[in-house]
Amino acid sequence: MKSLIRFCAALPVIIAVIVAFWLFTTDSQETTPSANFFYQSGQTVVVAEQGPAGGRSAPSKLVGESAVTVPKTLPASLAGTSVPGGWARTDRLGNLIPTAHLRQMFEYFLSALGEESLQQLVARIGSALAALGEPARSQALATLGSYLDYKLAVSELEQAYGDMTDLGPDEMQRRMAEIHGLRRTWLDAATAEAFFADDEAVDRFQMEKRRIARDGNLTAEEKAAALRKAESSLPEPLREAREETRQFAEYEQVRQQLAGDPRALQAWRQEVFGAEAADRLAQLEKEQREWDRRWQVYSVERNRLMSSGLAAQERQEALDRLRARHFNETERIRAEALDSIR
Repeated sequence: MKSLIRFCAALPVIIAVIVAFWLFTTDSQETTPSANFFYQSGQTVVVAEQGPAGGRSAPSKLVGESAVTVPKTLPASLAGTSVPGGWARTDRLGNLIPTAHLRQMFEYFLSALGEESLQQLVARIGSALAALGEPARSQALATLGSYLDYKLAVSELEQAYGDMTDLGPDEMQRRMAEIHGLRRTWLDAATAEAFFADDEAVDRFQMEKRRIARDGNLTAEEKAAALRKAESSLPEPLREAREETRQFAEYEQVRQQLAGDPRALQAWRQEVFGAEAADRLAQLEKEQREWDRRWQVYSVERNRLMSSGLAAQERQEALDRLRARHFNETERIRAEALDSIR
């Protein structure tokens, strides 16, 4: 129940994140990055640029470059967002304490690769690290360089393996072991553990999950028990997230089944989640239905306005008035975001 209550409380934030995603995934001005790049599992993968003689240049050499021009404004995909916090940790002697938050800060800026060059994004990270005193600042810059070189090594490994959908269980296990090894080759043990402990716990769980699914000697009940045991090895935040996902999936299934009987649905909510969470869920659903109703009315009027033949400025002014008539200030931001992806 506690997990569901947390989910309910976080739902407006989730909606806000989705809206922000819609707002900031519009086309941005093209720039030519100095390094090739691609994306994998939500993380930016750095591929080395070609040096003057055609050789490959290590990304770590970009750390500390002074002759880099960085725009005053953030890349479009980062506009309106904040740099992740919690990364500037040091011990009593001023040494850097590596944390997952430090890696998150690196990835926050690197996610804009393609909108800005790698040199520019590395310079942005360097500016953020300037908040640290010595020796932590120098240690953090060294960690950044090692992290970039690690990402290059991983991208080369992935290219060598090719399409992962074609990999068998043994190859998947070997690939995972090689990636874990690369982390400890390029980063010291403490940093590798801080950066990747959760990722590696998930890797191990996924491998065990596949093994359980393939084991023809286990009954369905035995597989479920083995899966619960494997899941117990995950870090607590990940276990809670999986539990919340299960609860939400179950709730959605029951909600659809009882959609025609509001009293039965509310009784089920109260029985499973308790009165407080049940009331919160009911209120959220009521608000969503009301939003859907107003959105449909607004959409019809907006479509009529967009085809009215008004000049651009007059049309925009009329659209602003239309949104103001149907939505409050917060909802108008959401409406504008939804309009932008039509």
